[in-house]
Amino acid sequence: MGKRAIISIPLIVILLAGIVATVFLMNYKISAPNINVAQRIGAYSKPAVVRVVDAAYVKWDYSYVDIPEIYAFIAARGGQTLIGGMGSGAIISSNGYIVTNAHVVELTRKSDQDIATAALKQLSYEVAAYYNLPADAVAEYIFSRVAYTGVQKMQKVFLPNNETPYDSDVKSYGAPVGDGKDVAVLKIDGKNLPTIPMGDSDGLQLQEDIWVIGYPAAGDSDVLSTESMLVSSITAGQVSATDKKSSQGSPVIQVSAAATHGNSGGPVINKDGKIVGLLTFRGNTVNGNEVQGFNFAVPSTTVNEYISQAGAKPGLGQIDTLYREGLELYWGGYYKEALDRFQKVQQLFDKHSEIKKLISDSQAKMGQSKTYWPGYALYFYIFDGVAVVLIIFLVVFGFILKPKKDPEPVEENSVE
Repeated sequence: MGKRAIISIPLIVILLAGIVATVFLMNYKISAPNINVAQRIGAYSKPAVVRVVDAAYVKWDYSYVDIPEIYAFIAARGGQTLIGGMGSGAIISSNGYIVTNAHVVELTRKSDQDIATAALKQLSYEVAAYYNLPADAVAEYIFSRVAYTGVQKMQKVFLPNNETPYDSDVKSYGAPVGDGKDVAVLKIDGKNLPTIPMGDSDGLQLQEDIWVIGYPAAGDSDVLSTESMLVSSITAGQVSATDKKSSQGSPVIQVSAAATHGNSGGPVINKDGKIVGLLTFRGNTVNGNEVQGFNFAVPSTTVNEYISQAGAKPGLGQIDTLYREGLELYWGGYYKEALDRFQKVQQLFDKHSEIKKLISDSQAKMGQSKTYWPGYALYFYIFDGVAVVLIIFLVVFGFILKPKKDPEPVEENSVE
């Protein structure tokens, strides 16, 4: 082996080792061993779980009410009654399509007369309960002395931690359980909204882990703040049955996750973080208490029918990719890079429920940030390019080019 080869071989080995190292560092996988499946699903999904309000204000003419207490009761409430309810839903496209239950938005689809009749019943119940009077007698009196003068319908969607609601429209509707499949697809005017991807309920297995996210009405108690009403809850459970049907023959999934009526329309999410159903109805009550462990969901295969009817195109958007990348970086200790992703999310959608806290936490931990080697990819590419050129040169220098030999001296013949 020549001297050139002896010099070239170790240099080539060093350069090859450098290339291998850069490839490894550029493809380094972020690890977050302290984050379990449930935590990841909760963090990914909660920003896209919304509260749906479907209600109406009914204005009364109560001038014929001659019982002072009842007159004062109605007057104290501005001469109107608020009727309706709340449920949950999930954003499935970044431009504002939302899936929920049909029964969550059933009220505002009724006629003014039907809404007013329901509001009169509610008013009668409230008066009877307030003054401890016989309900039937109060209802008979109010129905004969009070008439509605106007009905103002409203269908609102509240994003998590956001007190400013969006107006919504129903784009497809499957009618409540008993009459239909209990699915509705709503649309709000938005862009770059957080989403949850749709999954395949046909692949569900018995006792498979699932999570239900929503706004349980049981949590709207006097001991909680108003802001807490806009914070969703996540409960874990398993698939209890996959082959049951509602009374009209529509397929339903039974789950063991605890839920109350405010959870209606909330997503049932599998271990892959995808929607496999929407919570729709619960089991019976015993002594006035809901029996837990008997909750049912509309499967995603059914929900997809109404998504298609609405013309929605579900899927993750740019904001979801940035947010999820940021979370993985944050959990892995790469706070500088996580902050970059979170700030981009905020630029695209500043109402994101989690982003302000994550930005603040990332800024506070910047001094502890690990080195994120994939961020140096450009420098690694330059190094690899230079290394390849040098390796080629060393191969040619050490093994192909032959060193020039000095010319042999010419011997002169002596003449005697």
